[in-house]
Amino acid sequence: MENSSDFMLYRLIQDKDKDALEQLYDRYEKILFSFLLKMTEDRALAEEAMQEVFIKIWRGTGEYDESKGKFTSWLFTMSRNSAIDLIRKRKKPTVPLDEINDMADGDSSVEQKAEWQEQKDQIQTAVERLSAEQQKMIQLFYFKGHTHEAIAEICDLPLGTVKSRIRLALGKLKKSLHGVQEGGAIDD
Repeated sequence: MENSSDFMLYRLIQDKDKDALEQLYDRYEKILFSFLLKMTEDRALAEEAMQEVFIKIWRGTGEYDESKGKFTSWLFTMSRNSAIDLIRKRKKPTVPLDEINDMADGDSSVEQKAEWQEQKDQIQTAVERLSAEQQKMIQLFYFKGHTHEAIAEICDLPLGTVKSRIRLALGKLKKSLHGVQEGGAIDD
């Protein structure tokens, strides 16, 4: 297996061959890390992105199709996308719903601050009316900044289910915030 092609190693990894994963990792560790470090300018972020890539390969969530191009192109594209996701995640504010602070600047009028507080309370009430599952999806996606894929992994749910629950929750929030439904719990 020492001189195995990347594609052969990839196929062995799909069959949960740890030696194949180790060999693929050893083959690309230095160049991928260098690429990710240059891209992120952050050693920890580069390491995290690289780890995500190999976890995706191991779990089979990152699928390579030999007919669509070279393995190395796919590997670098997947690495680039993982780095971009992590960079975006770090830039996205992660404010828990119950800790939304007054975001108005110090020069804002009392009226603006009161309006913000009222909007915050309305959003919090609307979210509290959602089912526990939908609240969790909204918390993870909007207030913790997780991607759909990350939520699927965290909750051990299919990606389509996560997207559907978020879409359903948003629809219910929209109705609630526009006064269509008043009081009580929002139905599932």
